[in-house]
Amino acid sequence: MAVLVALGAFLMTLVGGWTAQRVTDRRHLVLGLAGGLMLGVVGLDLLPEALDAAGDPVFGVPAALLLFVGGFLVAHLVERLLAGRQAAHGADEHGHGRVPQVGLTAAAAMVGHSVMDGVAIGAAFQVGGGMGVAVALAVVAHDFADGFNTYTITSLYGNARRKALAMLFADAAAPVVGAASTLLFTIPEQLLGCYLGFFGGALLYLAAAEILPEAHHDHPARSTLLCTVAGAAFIWLVVGIAG
Repeated sequence: MAVLVALGAFLMTLVGGWTAQRVTDRRHLVLGLAGGLMLGVVGLDLLPEALDAAGDPVFGVPAALLLFVGGFLVAHLVERLLAGRQAAHGADEHGHGRVPQVGLTAAAAMVGHSVMDGVAIGAAFQVGGGMGVAVALAVVAHDFADGFNTYTITSLYGNARRKALAMLFADAAAPVVGAASTLLFTIPEQLLGCYLGFFGGALLYLAAAEILPEAHHDHPARSTLLCTVAGAAFIWLVVGIAG
């Protein structure tokens, strides 16, 4: 049952990626919406779950928050290192200095997160059918945002369309793989919470430092801001319905 439900997440992820690539003539709106979706996923979905699951505080601070900050800093460090390498080879760091490897790394992290979504579906069905259905609905609903963001991030950093599509299909298949893996083993709740905190910090960095500034760079329009608010509101709606 968990694997069958994960197939719904597979289809929803593809729909999200298809939507992202079809509206390239409104790129600033796509990026504004992607930034809002990412902000909503981090603040309203990932971080609350991480705080619940990550266990005891470390030196007075919840472990999930420490890893959240760590994820943000690691994402910043990786981008700066890769950008520095590209600049050393003669690339222009201002204007067109985006590093394709950063986009692929971020998309790979999205794929890893989607595997964990599938694991969550499988683990919830092990607890009970009602819990499994509730978690599955939440995952399937927000996988639209995952697909949208995976394609957008990969493309934003200058990767070819075929690479963006490859990452999209990997992200779509990931929940099915994760759900199937729960037939063999389960991930401890505390470890899962720590992962969610770290991934949330990295995702927030991409949204705040890359996606949203790019969205407003050439088109500082009110419509772009409204798309960002709409993206965050959509995730709020999904979380509220699932809760």
